[in-house]
Amino acid sequence: MSDATNQEQSRLWRILRTTKQMCYDRGYELTEEECNISLADFKSQYVDDSGAPQRTRMAFTARPTTEMLKKYTPLPRPGKAEPQPDIGTVHVEFVAEPSIGIKHLKAFAQLLQEKNYKTGIYVTVAAPTSSALKIIDAIDENMEVFREEDLLVNISRHELVPKHTLLSPEDKKRLLERYRLKETQLPRIRQDDPMARYLGLRRGSVVKIIRKSETAGRYASYRWVI
Repeated sequence: MSDATNQEQSRLWRILRTTKQMCYDRGYELTEEECNISLADFKSQYVDDSGAPQRTRMAFTARPTTEMLKKYTPLPRPGKAEPQPDIGTVHVEFVAEPSIGIKHLKAFAQLLQEKNYKTGIYVTVAAPTSSALKIIDAIDENMEVFREEDLLVNISRHELVPKHTLLSPEDKKRLLERYRLKETQLPRIRQDDPMARYLGLRRGSVVKIIRKSETAGRYASYRWVI
């Protein structure tokens, strides 16, 4: 088997691991074994007889944990029906198309709708065209597109990246009441920030960031997602 084939196997193995770890960190039901699949197991499950990794086999779905459902359930309002979680099953696909255009994203959005998947993650070799990128939200606001190269390394595991944790609506309310703040008074983090993308943070949510400190040991700060 050629060095190029071995490198491609190793590359896609790392990408699959990062993608599953990302979904686990968001709160989806995935096991540690699934998130940390060995290279040998990757080859046995996702590589054909010629040694070529098969991206279509790498697709997976995952349901939200109970804890994740709580984080995505709006606070109850007087006189209103009991709020339902604004989260559901995630479906992830890996595609090797040399060019990703509007038709590819529309086909993926249609699949999400037909299968009743709440969120879709589309992992591509090539960057989508500029016209496709502009209409992602219009096609499906719960669709996310990642380049394979962006998932080669899990940025959340880097020693210089602080831990980010999404607050539930209840925790967000308590935070604002404790400091007598409006959410707009909090420091901000953009939705396209690498860690915000990794966690799939939505506009208006608040994330807790734990940093190391030489004097205090650890300290927390909060960011409002815009």
